[in-house]
Amino acid sequence: MSSAAIRRICCLAAAVWLAAAPPAISSEPAALPRSVADARAQVARSVVSPAAIAEYRRRLKVYQAARAAYEADAEAYWTAIAEKRRTRNAKRRDGMRIDLDDYVLAQPPVYSGPKRPVNPEPEEKPPHRPRADIPVVADFLKAAAEQFHFRPQRPANEFAFKRAYARAATAAGLTRTQAVRVYAFETGGNGRHDMQSGLSSGRPGARAISTAIGYNQLLTTNSVELVAEQGHALVRALERKAAHLAGAPRKAMEHKLAVLRRMVAFARSVPDTWSAHARLARTPKGLAVHAMVLDIDVGPLLQTHKLLTSVIFARRKGYHHPLTAAELEMMNLTGDGTGFDMVTMPQAFRDRVPTANFFQRSGYQRNPVAIRHNTVARLLAVTDARMDTNSARPGAKELAAAFGH
Repeated sequence: MSSAAIRRICCLAAAVWLAAAPPAISSEPAALPRSVADARAQVARSVVSPAAIAEYRRRLKVYQAARAAYEADAEAYWTAIAEKRRTRNAKRRDGMRIDLDDYVLAQPPVYSGPKRPVNPEPEEKPPHRPRADIPVVADFLKAAAEQFHFRPQRPANEFAFKRAYARAATAAGLTRTQAVRVYAFETGGNGRHDMQSGLSSGRPGARAISTAIGYNQLLTTNSVELVAEQGHALVRALERKAAHLAGAPRKAMEHKLAVLRRMVAFARSVPDTWSAHARLARTPKGLAVHAMVLDIDVGPLLQTHKLLTSVIFARRKGYHHPLTAAELEMMNLTGDGTGFDMVTMPQAFRDRVPTANFFQRSGYQRNPVAIRHNTVARLLAVTDARMDTNSARPGAKELAAAFGH
C-alpha cells in the first residue's frame, strides 16, 4: 500500500474517531468543534477525485472568461451612460437642445454565460456579517425625547392627518390629483402617516428596509434636508398657529417652536448638500429630526415640501407645464435633476430611450421595475397604471375626500 493511501486511511480513521468521541472537558470548548470541522474538511478533500477537481477548474476558467467579457461590455456601457449624462447636463446649462443621440439607445448588456461552477472541495466561508438594523419609528421617538425633550403630537386619527396634509398641499399649489396619485403609488393606497418602508404589510417577521416614512416616504436625510432648507418657513407656519392659541395649547406650541428652531440650527450646521445631510441623519439628533414627520403640525408640511421641491425645481429650470402625478413621482423617486431629464423629454423620444440612462449601474440592477419597463414611456405607463389601481383603495379615497374639508 502506498504511503499516500496510508495517510488517507489514517486521516479517515482520525476523523471517525473525532466525530464519535465525547467532547473533552476544556476551558476552551470552541476548540474541539473547530478541530472536528478541520478533520472532516481534510477527509472531504481526500475523497474528491482528481478528475472532478480538474473538471471544476476547467469550467471555472470558462466561467471567468465569460464573466470578464461581460464585465468589459458592461463597464463600457455604463461609462457611456455617464458620459452622455454629463453631456446633457452641460447642454441644459447652456440652454441647448437635447437630441436623441444625447442618450444611449441600447439596453444594458445582460450576462448570458455559464453559471459559476460549484467547487467540489470545501471552501472557507467568509465571516458572517450581521445585517445592520435600520432604525424604526420607536427609535425616532426615543431620539426626539432624549435629544430634544420632545414628543411629536400625533393625530387623533388618520383622517385628521390627511386633512392637515390636504390643507398643506392645497396651500402649496399642489392639486388633489397629484397628491392622491403620488400617495397611492408610494403607499399602495392604504398608507398611514407613520407607515415605514418594509413594515407596511404587517406580516410576521417583517423588517424595515429603509427609514422612509409617511405619505411620500421621506428618508431621514430628506427630513434633515427639508428642515435645513425650509426651516424658516416651517417656523413661520407654527408661529401663525401659535398666535391663535391660548393656555396649555399655546404653551405646547411654543415648546414645539423652540424645538423646531434648535432642529433647524442643527440641520444648518453643515453645508447644504445631500451627503452632508446624510451624515447628520445617521446621528441621534438626525433621527430625532425625522420624528417631526409624525407631528400633526410639522409632518404634513414636510411631506408636502417633499413634492413641492420638485415642482419648484422644474419651474426654476423654465418648465412651467403642470406636472402629471407620474412625472412628479419620477422626480420624487429618482431625484429632481434625473427626474427632470425624463419629464422634459419629447414624447417622440420616450419610446426609444432606455431607463438605464437615468440610473447608476448599482441602482439600476436593484430596480426590477426599471429593468422590466425599460424605456421612459413604459416606466411612466406602469407608474400611471399602478396609480390608477391604488387610487381606488380606501386610504386613497379618504385622502381625496380630505381635500373637500
